[in-house]
Amino acid sequence: MKTLKEQTDEKVAMGREANPDFMKTVDEVVNTAKEFQEGKNAVKVNTKAPNFELPNAQNEIISLETLIKDGPVVVTFYRGSWCPYCNLQLKAMQSRLADIHALGAQLVAISPQIPDNSLNKDEISKIDFIVLSDQNASVASKYGVAWKVPEFLTDHMKVDRGLDLESINNGNADILPIPATYVLGKDGIITWRHVDVDYRTRAEPEDIIDALKKF
Repeated sequence: MKTLKEQTDEKVAMGREANPDFMKTVDEVVNTAKEFQEGKNAVKVNTKAPNFELPNAQNEIISLETLIKDGPVVVTFYRGSWCPYCNLQLKAMQSRLADIHALGAQLVAISPQIPDNSLNKDEISKIDFIVLSDQNASVASKYGVAWKVPEFLTDHMKVDRGLDLESINNGNADILPIPATYVLGKDGIITWRHVDVDYRTRAEPEDIIDALKKF
């Protein structure tokens, strides 16, 4: 089975072949973001994770404080179901969910999409982890992973892909999370993290599982 990195690398390669000018500009945007250390304020390992209370697809409010009472929690921020790299990541996480659960942990995925649009009913039935809606990116901000998306990318989403983020995210048109994943202990302390402003790079499920094995 291919690693998540191998899958995302293939997706990037396809993008470079199909639209080299666009991907070149993405590289420049990402490199600039890295130079300005976007994400440098992301919450650190060995600190307590900020609590959150967010709605799931059924509009039920889920709190981190309640979740961690049952054991370790993996919290991952993703851009939305419209993002192909996010979909690869969530499918990869779903494929290893049994291993995560076997270690006594839960997986929580957070995006800015409104609850009714985060996943359709068919997708919900196939996913066994918790999906929450952070519409105004306030929780992403608390974790230090909210990113104001450059106009070049928002224009691409709107013009080339027909994505109306303002509607999808209930008024939030240009603030998306930096893809980030945190492993939290039952005490709420962060023991492992992966934060990368390059949205094409994601945490490898195997690394997350290795982090959980240390509890």
